Amino acid sequence: MSGSLSRAAAALLRWGRGAGGGLRAPGVRAAGSGGDGGGRSAAQLDALVKKDKVVVFLKGTPEQPQCGFSNAVVQILRLHGVRDYAAYNVLDDPQLRQGIKDYSNWPTIPQVYLNGEFVGGCDILLQMHQNGDLVEELKKLGIRSALLDEKKDQDSK
Repeated sequence: MSGSLSRAAAALLRWGRGAGGGLRAPGVRAAGSGGDGGGRSAAQLDALVKKDKVVVFLKGTPEQPQCGFSNAVVQILRLHGVRDYAAYNVLDDPQLRQGIKDYSNWPTIPQVYLNGEFVGGCDILLQMHQNGDLVEELKKLGIRSALLDEKKDQDSK
């Protein structure tokens, strides 16, 4: 991770810890426990990632991420006001953890999918957040980024 991305991720992590990150956001569904993905075929994983507009495979839950990168993804989505997404805890299911890595051909967790398309992990989502691409991608899904409202409020002052 580059120095600037590293600093931005660290800032997001600090912000997340101070923002009551343990509270359950409305609409976030913890969807991965109970064998929901273990031993699934590529077709089953394909159906899983396409089931919701925004799908995240992470270590822990959105309410209690178990790694800094998963926390950063949760905080970025929270900053954009994305409340309705499916979250799969790969720590609950080692087969899901390996299966989703094989499915995406991406070696790390977290993994983010928008409209069934693999976006990437923490570093890519952070870069999209920083350069404005995430706002555009969310718009394509019919999700208005809360950052647009925040910018509009600042412009009207």
